[in-house]
Amino acid sequence: MDRLAIGQTGKAPVSLGLLGAAAFMVIADVRVIDPLLHIIANEFNVGVGSAAVIVSAYTIPYGLFQLVYGPLGDRIGKLRVITAALTAFAVGTALCAFVSNIALLTLLRFLTGVFAAGIIPVTLAYIGDNFPYTERQAAIGKYLSALVLGQILGGSLGGIFGEYISWRDIFLVFGIVSLAIAGLLWRGTRNFRDGNRSTEKFSWATFKPYYQLLTQENARTVIVGVFIEGFCLMGAFAYVGAFLRDRYSLPYVAIGFMLSSFGLGGLIYSRSVKWLVQRLGESGLMGVGGWLMCICFLAIALLPNWIFFIPFAMLMGLSFYMMHSTLQTQATELAPEARGTAVSLFAFNLFIGQGIGAAVFGRVVDNFGYIPCFIIAGVALALLGTWLVKRSQNQKTTQNN
Repeated sequence: MDRLAIGQTGKAPVSLGLLGAAAFMVIADVRVIDPLLHIIANEFNVGVGSAAVIVSAYTIPYGLFQLVYGPLGDRIGKLRVITAALTAFAVGTALCAFVSNIALLTLLRFLTGVFAAGIIPVTLAYIGDNFPYTERQAAIGKYLSALVLGQILGGSLGGIFGEYISWRDIFLVFGIVSLAIAGLLWRGTRNFRDGNRSTEKFSWATFKPYYQLLTQENARTVIVGVFIEGFCLMGAFAYVGAFLRDRYSLPYVAIGFMLSSFGLGGLIYSRSVKWLVQRLGESGLMGVGGWLMCICFLAIALLPNWIFFIPFAMLMGLSFYMMHSTLQTQATELAPEARGTAVSLFAFNLFIGQGIGAAVFGRVVDNFGYIPCFIIAGVALALLGTWLVKRSQNQKTTQNN
């Protein structure tokens, strides 16, 4: 099944590849800022730290608005939400090419973050609506390959445009391409009606399902798991680039390519997901993934030569997606009647965990150095994997009884 949904007419309105293209643009738009930050700071005559406000202006609303788009997708249709959000995202991104000051760029990045929040989690919920659970892990794995490519290529494209063309032009290109994808989505879905739509009137009471989800033991396991995962993996990994610079005095270009090895590991996962699921099962993916992430953090912290970083960064990307994709798949099954709500709560906790983790590990780095930061994160991820396996086994035992 290489198409996402079978509608009332028996035709699939949107290909998995088209929705993946939308996800690629969102993730690439996040990563494109990394090599451009210094260039933007120089153009607007502000410090790099002050220019970094455009990063926070995007990521904070991206996390918070997950809670809005989930119920909205369940109420009016997930494809409608995805198409409308991508259209607004495209316009906001293109307008970034014409700003005259850092304040206006910050405002536009805030707005594009708001709209970007309505694309990836809602699509994951839509996949959950249209793929049976036995096929869902593989479908999500294919979809994740687009996200991984965005991670790998976003920074590279930003560096190329910043060095040889103009940082403004990359936003214009991203906006035009995103608008074209939105047009194809609209064309494919204009006569299609989503299934599994909630009949509840959208209001503040619509957020009640978030509380109801958290009263379920299985949901709490998934939500706590993804929060800790974001806190430890993404929070600590944020300091790997600085660690490589301080320890080995590597050029920033080399560090950027080395960090992309993490994305390559995710790409390997997306291509081998069926085999891994068959060999390890869901519990095995989470347990092995947690322990492999621990080994990778310890290796990065303790091995004496930077050349070892590349294979271990790839292994870390692979092991992260082993755990994360499994939790993501489970999230799509927490509330079949309101998958948008469940997946949005999942994404919200991932980004909140990441934000808090980066702040906490920043204090660890400042006071104790990089190595304790990586060791703490690694050990915590191994314990998380063990805990998730135990919870999964207990759940199966309860169901059998």
